[in-house]
Amino acid sequence: MVSPPRLAAYQALLAVETNLDDLPSALARTRAAMSDERDRALTAEIATGTLRWQGQLDALIAHFGRRPTVRLDPEVLIILRLSAYQLLHLTRIPPSAATNEAVTLARHARKASAAGFVNAVLRAIWRARDDLPLPPRPTAAMVDRIGTDAAASAAALDYLSVTLSHPRWLATRWLDRYGFDGTAQWEQFNNAAAPLTVRANTLKLTTAELARQLQQHGVATTPASYAPDGLLVTAGNPLRTPVADLGGFFVQDEASQLIAVLAAPNPGQRVLDCCASPGGKTTAMAATMRDEGLIVAADVRARRVDLLRRTVERSGAHAVRLALLDAQQPLPFDGAPFDLVLIDAPCSGLGTIRRDPEIRWRRNESDLARFAATQLRMLEHAARVVRPGGRLVYATCSSEPDENDDVIAAFLAAHSSFSLVDDRSQHAPAGLAAVLDERGILRTSPVAHGLEAFFGAVLRRAATG
Repeated sequence: MVSPPRLAAYQALLAVETNLDDLPSALARTRAAMSDERDRALTAEIATGTLRWQGQLDALIAHFGRRPTVRLDPEVLIILRLSAYQLLHLTRIPPSAATNEAVTLARHARKASAAGFVNAVLRAIWRARDDLPLPPRPTAAMVDRIGTDAAASAAALDYLSVTLSHPRWLATRWLDRYGFDGTAQWEQFNNAAAPLTVRANTLKLTTAELARQLQQHGVATTPASYAPDGLLVTAGNPLRTPVADLGGFFVQDEASQLIAVLAAPNPGQRVLDCCASPGGKTTAMAATMRDEGLIVAADVRARRVDLLRRTVERSGAHAVRLALLDAQQPLPFDGAPFDLVLIDAPCSGLGTIRRDPEIRWRRNESDLARFAATQLRMLEHAARVVRPGGRLVYATCSSEPDENDDVIAAFLAAHSSFSLVDDRSQHAPAGLAAVLDERGILRTSPVAHGLEAFFGAVLRRAATG
């Protein structure tokens, strides 16, 4: 019999591999019947870790299986991946248990003919665990020759793409921009587990009060490094406290929190949040505005708007109105009624690989141009509803300039009435100022800040009359 966590992880990973679901949805479905929190946690750890290290695991499976992974049935490949992950990265799981359950899982998946192959590959991986056939980290002398010596460049990319488990096309881009050491540090960041980060709902309590209340329920926190209302959870589960039930906080990545800080709406203003679901930035802006004024929070799908509604209701904000609209189309507002418009644009998500490891395998370099075209179209429509003197904030969770600097440059080239705002001269909060570049653009990174890669730019429309 296969243990519930391994079976659930297998089902979730198979759904992701065959493009039936994304990882969060697949995990939510497969863990729904689990009452044991330890089983739920192990399921998530196996599935997430397997996707993190997929590039490395596939190289080992291909080597010891003596065939390319594309020749394996998806079920067999998933079983090998998740079992090899347990052997190499979850040391508390006995190797015999991981191997024996892999064989049982192969039979459960109606792949009994592959059971012997699965057993042989996993045993070979375990025997070689202290000397795995993976590309080594390049020596300092080789690193110095990257870019001028083809063999040194290839060795660096082998290490970055196989041993550190990232797509070669993405490792190539990062190597060109950040050099070897910066890229290796970025990828190691992506391969580490992300901390749970929450944002205090200051409509209901201060950040210090939230920390005290969580401490009373056995949850330890430390202040976030940059986001003023953020707390990093170091022990305990805040989601299982009464504070969560009362809407005292929201789970939100620290870099994401900083986008709302960058937007900086004032009480009484009229704000449009075009891509608002699940509502973290909407409710953060409502708190900044002290719930005074108007926020129109919109998204393109009814399911997303329902999620947004639940978040807003939990926050206690009354200044928010919900709308179902597509920012890729002209927006249904007369004139230019908004003081502030936020476009948190749909993007590749390549800045959030640490939290969403499957993204690295879902994206291709050709996707970037498609996303950029959509983002620019949204900016065009959003610009039309910004009042003279008002601000347009553009944000992504992408690491790639194609979706960030290039989109802003294309927009500004076509719209002389808008200009880039340098918020460093606007007495920005210390945490925000620390992540603004020399042009005043928000640009977080794993290397510089220990945060996911987010981008945010503020554009101001010229005043007229």
